[in-house]
Amino acid sequence: MRYSPRLATVKRSYIREILKATQDPAIISFAGGLPSPDHFPSQAFAEAAHAVLTENGAAVLQYSITEGYPPLREYIARRYADTLGLDVPMEQILITTGSQQGLDLMAKVFLDPGDGVLMERPGYLGAIQAFSLFGAAFDTVDLGPTGVDLAQLEAGLAKKPKLFYAVPNFQNPSGCTYDEPTRREVARLLAGSDTVLVEDNPYGELRFSGTPLPPLRAFAQGACTVLLGSFSKIASPGMRVGWLVADPDLMHKLVTAKQASDLHTSIFTQRVLHRFLTDNDLDAHIAVIRKAYGERCQCMLQAIRASFPEEVRYTEPEGGMFLWVQLPEGLSSERLFQKAIARKVAFVPGHPFYVDGTANSLRLNFSNSTPERIEEGIHRLAECLKELLATR
Repeated sequence: MRYSPRLATVKRSYIREILKATQDPAIISFAGGLPSPDHFPSQAFAEAAHAVLTENGAAVLQYSITEGYPPLREYIARRYADTLGLDVPMEQILITTGSQQGLDLMAKVFLDPGDGVLMERPGYLGAIQAFSLFGAAFDTVDLGPTGVDLAQLEAGLAKKPKLFYAVPNFQNPSGCTYDEPTRREVARLLAGSDTVLVEDNPYGELRFSGTPLPPLRAFAQGACTVLLGSFSKIASPGMRVGWLVADPDLMHKLVTAKQASDLHTSIFTQRVLHRFLTDNDLDAHIAVIRKAYGERCQCMLQAIRASFPEEVRYTEPEGGMFLWVQLPEGLSSERLFQKAIARKVAFVPGHPFYVDGTANSLRLNFSNSTPERIEEGIHRLAECLKELLATR
């Protein structure tokens, strides 16, 4: 077979491979980036699907426009205005097949082999995959409790990368959030460059403590920005409905790229989702998710404080679905994973989240486990850590 050379530089998703090892129901898994199915509004979606099919018939089973169902785009535009005070015209919103497709479209529109992409360190694995497929040359900026290292960002932008990819709210994998001074300075630095900001915000509405902050786009006057959003974390990941916000000139090119990819995101799914949003109180639904995730996060943090060795460091997120654990030097998260899986607990070792590799960190997901399983899983993981430290 004469495969494209581009596949040679892209690895299969490490997380997807790990998830195959967690199919045993006896395994307590902190590995997947999974929302809790306990809070999927199944009955409401069933009613929405029935109403859409009954009232619209064949129209929802036909081809549709690439940009997306206009009432759904109008809903997103109104929500930006109501919740964030952002003026986003409906015409600047493109419905995508999950926000992951937004990353793919940005790569198709901007990247040729060797083009620069600036990433957070650690960074979202899905973005690393999407950009790698088009031959991106990565540079990274370290991420800390208040956001990216600004001196490193300034130095990285001086190299004129085409894209800077950032997840300012409850970042995947670290759980870190940019504070307001960092957001303002990031926006200032970007305004003085021709690098496009790709701002991914899948977790922004999952804040369960602290003060909400505007997106980078709100501060980035004079910079070219693309803002990605998703219904996966607040409604259903299986619906695969996301969106991106872009200025008109760029939108034209993104629409062309999407037409070549899939013509349009499922119009039936878009119509069902819009009916669900119209007939139900999304804010009340999100409030339930926030409460549950906040309780699960605190449960995990309390269990870590009580049982992890003191040398281990970890983030304390104010929202989202993940926290990040930094092991002492010389301790391998890969070795820890092998011990942990033998005790039927799983997590994601940190190295897939680095374009240059590292072995002593790991990601824990708290959204998809009950408090009881969190406590037991962290206890098992702590025992594995202590065993590794004893042999160091």
